[in-house]
Amino acid sequence: MVGRVQEPEVVPERELRRAVWRLAWPVVAEQALGTVTQVVDMAMVGHLSTEAVTAVGLSFQPFWFVSSIFMGLAVGATAVVARSVGAGDRPTAARVTGQTVSVAAVLGSLVAGAGFLLAPLIAIFMGAAPDVVPLGAAYLRAVMPGLPFFFVFTVVAGCLRGAGDTRSPLYVNAALNAIHIFLNWVLIYGHLGCPPLGVVGAGLSTSLSRGLGAVALMGMVMGGRAGLRLGMRHMLALDARLIWRVLRVGLPAAAERAFTSGGQLAYARQVASLGTVAYAAHSLCLNAESFSYMPGMGFATAATALVGQNLGAGRPRDAERSAYVALWFALATMGGMAVLFFSIPGVFLRIYTFDPRVIALGIPLLRIVAFTQFPEAVGFVLPGALRGAGDTVVVMGVTVVGMWLVRLGLTSLLVFGLGMGLPGAWLAMLADWLVRAALFLRRFRSGHWKSVRV
Repeated sequence: MVGRVQEPEVVPERELRRAVWRLAWPVVAEQALGTVTQVVDMAMVGHLSTEAVTAVGLSFQPFWFVSSIFMGLAVGATAVVARSVGAGDRPTAARVTGQTVSVAAVLGSLVAGAGFLLAPLIAIFMGAAPDVVPLGAAYLRAVMPGLPFFFVFTVVAGCLRGAGDTRSPLYVNAALNAIHIFLNWVLIYGHLGCPPLGVVGAGLSTSLSRGLGAVALMGMVMGGRAGLRLGMRHMLALDARLIWRVLRVGLPAAAERAFTSGGQLAYARQVASLGTVAYAAHSLCLNAESFSYMPGMGFATAATALVGQNLGAGRPRDAERSAYVALWFALATMGGMAVLFFSIPGVFLRIYTFDPRVIALGIPLLRIVAFTQFPEAVGFVLPGALRGAGDTVVVMGVTVVGMWLVRLGLTSLLVFGLGMGLPGAWLAMLADWLVRAALFLRRFRSGHWKSVRV
């Protein structure tokens, strides 16, 4: 019975807040660095042409769709590593890391090969205009070599975070972002003797930096970082039982991410039908919105690790309290971003472009985003807590309802049925997050997640 669990004395509130912040701030900083790099990346591409922005924006949607499988694998690994660390079993945590690295490397290579061969068809499927298809295909082909490295990086970073080390991914990302921006400058525009490669240069820069990141993070865990002393035996001798333990949590998480990415892909196709300029505004506003993801992702990661570790240590009350502390932090910080999005939307858009058509379309979208911040905070942190408990099936179900029924259904109604255009698509996004926030809050308050087996 959940209510009769015997556990040690609860952790003091001040100590709990410190634990949440200690885990969250490196992820917030990491997301900030990633966002800055993404902003610079898109701004550099944005100064090439509107067609280049659309090509990169459309190409990212199928990339995130296939990435969802490996992000789900990382969620499963994070949960199992956190439980193992909470129970004092770091050798099992190291074995989990090795097994997930092997799976990510093999499957990532297969996906990258298929993506390289099918790049033009992917761009056409996404609804790219004829003049955008060659750019989108070229960008995809340049990005594909780095895909297996990205997937390995994702699962290793997830394992480190589950073990309580959120700083190592931050340090690696900080170095990589600087390298990525430098390579963009060299390869996109043609400096230091390189020819100007445009969107292909942006893709090659991404692949090279991802390769370096995976090598650096693997070096850390093979050296014993966070107690995850990874050896070749952990990667080569496959353990079906341990892999299944990860997949039991990770498969619903992967399905959730696949449904999310598939829904975003369908959503992008709906918006793309409004034209190249409209999609450019949509893509740039999504990039601007990513500023607010930084605290949301950071506190969600803290909730995932602390819920898993506290449940592993037999502290369900502290698991619940840590999630609520993370949620209040997220609400406060994302609320601040809401004020900025509503009051100065043009400032965010001018980071990327000076095209008056794109800016005029984007300003009302960012004002809608201001109202999205609070339900998004709930929709980031509470699912993170539920994933840490291994309650990933429920998270998947809520995501399907919000994305596929609410967002896509309302987009069709508002954009095409009522003729509201691009603002209608973003109002549908707001409705999606409101529904998800209500359902996640109901599930978390029920307490059923405390008894999920991992």
